[in-house]
Amino acid sequence: MIPEFIGRVPINVSLNELTEDDMIRILREPKNSLTKQYQALFKMDGVKLEFEEDALREIAKKSIERKTGARGLRAIVESVMMDHMYHVPSDESIVEITVTKEMVDSNLLLIDKNSEGEDSVVSIEDKKEKSA
Repeated sequence: MIPEFIGRVPINVSLNELTEDDMIRILREPKNSLTKQYQALFKMDGVKLEFEEDALREIAKKSIERKTGARGLRAIVESVMMDHMYHVPSDESIVEITVTKEMVDSNLLLIDKNSEGEDSVVSIEDKKEKSA
């Protein structure tokens, strides 16, 4: 067939949603995966970076909850690693960091002022639900 004709024919494709295991594979397996990028970044400062299986699973769960898919993984990992990226270069006593499920949970929390002016800790997902 003529390429010009083929280009005008609409093509519909259905895609399956990524599972939690798919997201973990995306975080871990590619040559330039997020975990390998952060490990290389911290290695420049002489720090060994490890991700626990539970932490990767929690990152994948958060991405699925937010409905951001694989593109949202970077934002979640960045929010978890942000403080460490600023503190590690100035603190030479840090030689190893292990990212745990608890670190993922605590770094995805916000401090919110309630109607009485008091601070309360809420998750990003709860904050979105309240504003919707």
